[in-house]
Amino acid sequence: MGRLDGKVAIVTGGASGIGAATVERFIEEGAAVVIADLAEAAGEEIVARHGASVRFCHVDVTREDEVAAAVDAAVAAFGRLDVMVNNAGIIGAVGPIADTSEAAYDTTIGVLLKGVFLGTKHAARVMMPQGSGSIISTASTAGIVGGLGPHLYTAAKHAVVGFTKSVANELGPQGIRVNAVAPGSTLTPMVTTLRRDEPMDDAVVAERLASRCLLGAAVMPVDIANGIVYLASEEARFVTGHCLVIDAGQTTSGTAAHQFHNGEQR
Repeated sequence: MGRLDGKVAIVTGGASGIGAATVERFIEEGAAVVIADLAEAAGEEIVARHGASVRFCHVDVTREDEVAAAVDAAVAAFGRLDVMVNNAGIIGAVGPIADTSEAAYDTTIGVLLKGVFLGTKHAARVMMPQGSGSIISTASTAGIVGGLGPHLYTAAKHAVVGFTKSVANELGPQGIRVNAVAPGSTLTPMVTTLRRDEPMDDAVVAERLASRCLLGAAVMPVDIANGIVYLASEEARFVTGHCLVIDAGQTTSGTAAHQFHNGEQR
């Protein structure tokens, strides 16, 4: 018996990084999953490995029609929607605030906050008639502590945490739990490409991340995915309005502040 047997989930940004790790863990625990992502080749490769329990939908999370279509596709394919993971993300605008353009603002907030809003909205419309569901959004330690990310990334992730708490109050009486996870610096493609002037492979990035970790090892995507599995499962049936920090002590050890300079990790 898997912890998610019989459940149907959507994972935005599910073709790589934390999203892909979450898809894999959900499948291992018995869920059927719709991957909602722009990266079609990577998403279809996951589908090819797992077959009928997985679908891929090409989704730009800033477009309401595409998010709505993914939710409808999940219901059409599997009959219901039990878990919505709003995970799609970008670093977005970097650099001094005086040099940040309005266009960069719109793109960053569009993916990181509007995407969470749209995913939550359309999951709720399906989950409310069911009287059950779990909505989980990926925040960040940059949403807990200032100085961990570029300005707009930090603003958006703080907003995700607040949005989660607010919506949890509305949807809780209808049987829907709303939570967030706040990953620390995790070994994902987004992190390894931060240093534009000094490309680094995974081993070098992992070593740097481990050096700032109380537990002596880099946080991996599966570590975040395991937290998401918990929040999606019945083990967390009394957990709502919560932001689960998974950072190996990063935000409590004094190593958290000012790890980014103009969006590039030190």
